[in-house]
Order: sequence, then structure tokens, then C-alpha cells
Amino acid sequence: MDFLVGFPHLVLKRDSKGLKAVYIFEKGRYKMSINLQKGQKIDLTKNNPSLKKIIVGLGWDAAEMDETNIDCDASAFLCRNGKLVKENDIVCYYNLKHKSKAVIHSGDNLTGDGEGDDEQIIVDFSKVSEDYDKIMFVVNIYECKTRKQHFGMISNAFIRIVDADTKIELCKYNLSENYDNKTAMIFGEVYRKDGEWKFNAVGQATEDTSIKSLAKRFK
Repeated sequence: MDFLVGFPHLVLKRDSKGLKAVYIFEKGRYKMSINLQKGQKIDLTKNNPSLKKIIVGLGWDAAEMDETNIDCDASAFLCRNGKLVKENDIVCYYNLKHKSKAVIHSGDNLTGDGEGDDEQIIVDFSKVSEDYDKIMFVVNIYECKTRKQHFGMISNAFIRIVDADTKIELCKYNLSENYDNKTAMIFGEVYRKDGEWKFNAVGQATEDTSIKSLAKRFK
């Protein structure tokens, strides 16, 4: 194990392929990024009050190497009392920045090729108005009907939460169920409870065919 320069409480554990995991050294013990199961929840800020901004990384791959490019679009819905009230509270490829600048989308990835996050959404907790209590992170397949594509043709889908300042992964949820004929997915949600921010690994597949039809679920 190697201590990270500038972060004496963080330790890297490497294997033959390089970086394997990041451990947090706290009170004489090592902790690491938490792998969540469907429906599991985790506190983000309660035990980490210095956490002000997160990167929500979302990723996926085509299940078959020769599969036609599958254009998945990640979006964030900012909800008030659990409901999506206004259209401009949708942050996505055609509206990359929320009016408050609290949620910013990295931009559209048209293929899903390559390792790591395919799309990222940055959330600045300090800029999220008290009016909003939940941010949903969803993914749909662009022109799924025309291209006859669905999530059964996708593998290695995940959502992860990263501390934007330290770039340390806090938790990750790998979606591993059979999603044949499902064309959209609610990956997870960040929500506020008792003044603290938490993350919920949702993993709910739907047959919605667009961002607008997904959005109707939260109105």
C-alpha cells in the first residue's frame, strides 16, 4: 500500500493491473469505496461534512463487440417534494447546466466506448436550493424504437459517486440484472433528509423511450 501525496488519510492498494482500490485510513482502520446492492442507501455528508461537491459517474458498454453503437443519454431530474415540477429542472444533453449551476452535465457520449465513466454529472450541494430534496439520475437509449435497441444489449452498467475535490470514489452500484426489452433505467438518486445528503441505488428498469416519457414518472 502507498499513501497518497497530500492526502495522508488515503491509501492505494494496487494489483498487477494497476490501481485496484482506494482505502480511507481513519482511526487506525482502512475503509474503502462501498459497493452497493439494489435498494441500498448510504449517507454521503453525515460522516463527511467536508463533502461539498460530487461527481456522479455513469457508465455502460455494448454487450457484443460488433453491436451497433448504442447511444445512451444520462439525465438528472431535480425534484421538489419528490416531484419534477418544471421542465428546466431536467439537466441532460440539450440542457447541460441547471439555472442555479448546482447540477452540470459533462456532455453526451454517443457510443459508450472506452473504460471508465461514459457521462458525468456534477452536483454542488452548496448551490442546491432548499426547494429541492431529491435528484434522480436516469439513462435512456436514444431512438431505441427506430434502432431496435434495449438494455439487454448493454453490459457493465454502473453509477458511482466521487468526491469532486479529492477524486476519491465513495460508492458504486453495478447494475447486473437482466434488462431485456427495457429501454430506460433509473440508476439512482441523491436525496436530502434531515439536512444531510444520501444516495440510494435504485436500479429500476422501464420501457420509456425518451427523456420526456421518463420525466412523466416524477410529475
